Amino acid sequence: MADGGDSGKRRRSGGGGRCSVAGTSGVARRCVTACFTMPGRPMSAPRLMGWCLVVLMALSAPALALTPDEINTAPFVADPATPSAASPSDATNENPAKSKSGKAGKDKSARKRDKDKPKGPQGLIVKVQVLLARKSISPGEIDGMDGENYRKALAQFRRQNALGEGDRLDEATWAALGGPTTTDIVTTYTVTAKDARMRFPRTIPHDFAKQARMKRLDFTSPTEMYAERFHMSEGLLKALNPRLKTLKAGDAISVLQVAHDRPTQPVERMEAVKATGMLVLYGPGDAIIASYPATIGSADTPSPEGDYKVLRIAHDPRYEYDPKKNFQQGRNTRRLMLPPGPNNPVGTVWIALSKPTFGIHGTPAPSQVSKTSSHGCVRLTNWDAEEVAALIKPGVKMRFVEPSGS
Repeated sequence: MADGGDSGKRRRSGGGGRCSVAGTSGVARRCVTACFTMPGRPMSAPRLMGWCLVVLMALSAPALALTPDEINTAPFVADPATPSAASPSDATNENPAKSKSGKAGKDKSARKRDKDKPKGPQGLIVKVQVLLARKSISPGEIDGMDGENYRKALAQFRRQNALGEGDRLDEATWAALGGPTTTDIVTTYTVTAKDARMRFPRTIPHDFAKQARMKRLDFTSPTEMYAERFHMSEGLLKALNPRLKTLKAGDAISVLQVAHDRPTQPVERMEAVKATGMLVLYGPGDAIIASYPATIGSADTPSPEGDYKVLRIAHDPRYEYDPKKNFQQGRNTRRLMLPPGPNNPVGTVWIALSKPTFGIHGTPAPSQVSKTSSHGCVRLTNWDAEEVAALIKPGVKMRFVEPSGS
């Protein structure tokens, strides 16, 4: 049973590039208007309906799709070089007026680079994210996007393999990851009869009192279930399966092959590094065994300081909400017991620490890990929390590392 130390708001990532219903309706209306008003070309009602159906089908699919081959055989492309910092001599002789214009120019260049970034998942990034995850250097939710957690994992891999500081993907890093020879990133999964029989709640209410009345805080759709099972964003799952809708037993979908051999060394201690938003596991000789992006407290509800120990590990936990011990959600002023499930506020795992009400746990919102605040606990994706739970045991030391200068 979770001790009510934290909560997470459901904010699953959506399918990148997908038109909204309102947007589709607007386009459809414009299509109908154009068909009726096209001069000299009267159109019959059946033909009109046929054309509009084609338009609607085209708009209902994700605008940005990927094929398994685009990921499995993704070629190496070096990261664009970042502008080097000015040398000390340059800084000393710099004209202040020019400095301001130079900064403005750099800001403009940065905005241009952000604008030029691809808008959908990229095959190369998906491949690198999977290769990192297989080495227990987690990028969090695998989405094929050039984001903070991807860069943190790259930087951690480079440090562990003496490839230098920085978070760039260069040829040496690509080779060390096994990129040139690995082609089994995407695989085919066949929907089972058990999968097809699953029933999903339409929504998970935000209010804890309403959640407490539910039998289970389960997935709300097959898309969410498969995305989490294979450590993917829903957007990436839809990009690989553009016609993903209601599936039946025997149907095949493209998913990531994320299964890997977990580290075998015993974990001796863990560090929650607040400056980088990382949970790092250490083994004998202080060797790094694994690392994960993490949400670690917030300015309003900071995580504790100092050293603690793991007390117990609970899988598929219930969540005990107690406003007198922790925080108050909305108008809920009495204790509540929330049912288990992947959409439980602490996800699928609760690792209790020797500091009462604090722990390491999963989340119902994997896309938000290390990007939003927590109520003081260490929040991971559900699959990363499950891996940590499998690697540690009660008694393992846990240290919260403060940012330097704090």
